[in-house]
Amino acid sequence: MRLVRTVGTACAVALTLMGCKKAEGPQGGQAGAGMALPVQVISLAPGEVQDAANYVGTLISRTSIVMYPQVAGYIQAIPVRPGTWVKDQEILLVVDPRREAAGLRATQAQRASALAQREFARRTQERSAQLLKEGLQSRQDYEQAVAQARQADASARAIEAQIQSQRVQLGFYEVSAPFAGRVGDFPVKVGDYVTPQTELTTLDQANILEVSVQVPVDRARAIQIGKTPVEVLNEEGKVVVSAPVFFVASVPSSTTQLVEVRAAFENKQGLRAGELVRTRVVYDVREALTVPTVAVTQISGQSFVYEVASVDGGTVARRAPLSVGEVTGNDYEVTGGADAGTQVVVSGLQLLRDGQPIKPMPAKPPQGQGVGGAADAGQ
Repeated sequence: MRLVRTVGTACAVALTLMGCKKAEGPQGGQAGAGMALPVQVISLAPGEVQDAANYVGTLISRTSIVMYPQVAGYIQAIPVRPGTWVKDQEILLVVDPRREAAGLRATQAQRASALAQREFARRTQERSAQLLKEGLQSRQDYEQAVAQARQADASARAIEAQIQSQRVQLGFYEVSAPFAGRVGDFPVKVGDYVTPQTELTTLDQANILEVSVQVPVDRARAIQIGKTPVEVLNEEGKVVVSAPVFFVASVPSSTTQLVEVRAAFENKQGLRAGELVRTRVVYDVREALTVPTVAVTQISGQSFVYEVASVDGGTVARRAPLSVGEVTGNDYEVTGGADAGTQVVVSGLQLLRDGQPIKPMPAKPPQGQGVGGAADAGQ
């Protein structure tokens, strides 16, 4: 019985040792490190690198005005609604013109009398000239008839000028759009009394817009008028429109010490004047070696990549320090530590260790944002 128990115990110990040894297999320890991990790799190559910075810009209409009346009076009608598109010379608001219209009618009545007097004086002058020629009238009477004809003509001309002025003045009672555009809000209503200092509404034409951006003084020195582009971005960071700078302020703002930069563009995107937009000023574009941000890891402020290396006939991932610059899109600019053609790992970095055996495969084409979809890597 003791012999059977001893043999059974020995067998149990042996099975236990075998189980422990099996546990040290592929699941962990050194054995796991010897397995080749499938990874995706790319070869570093030169790409376009931008020296750019993002700002908040303001859209400004190149044709935007505040409408004021040129006369005083009570508002009689507002025939358009706020926010509607109006044609050139379309009536926006009417000030009560009845008093001015009555004055015009009175002046027109005076005009008829003045024209009749002028015609009578002209005929009198003609008769006086004939009588003077026949010796039947004195020179003094003739000259008096000439003076009366001239006075009547002057009076008629004055009445004509007054009528023309009143007609122009009467036209001011209808506030019309000086150009086609979109009407803003009306802070007044029918029945309100307005003066030439009363703001009626705004009129914007958004066919041509300007984007105004405030940039630091040192960056403004690098801007070239007609060459440096300003890009308007949408919520996803994609370029909606790009236009060259046409204006750089000669002095910075006294309050912010920033320099205003403007670019103009044709608005085919439905943007609105006064809108705040994301913008990017591209100060410089050049060719440089780049690496995907997803391939870069940061340890204590130092950047590293896993390069593909051959060791004893096998392929391993070798961690190598790398110097990087600014991010353009989803790539870092490589400023040192790697050369064109160097193969680096772009997938499974969290599973890699220095010297890890790997099975390299060409990286799949990026879908959406960056290789592997890590749009925010390295930021």
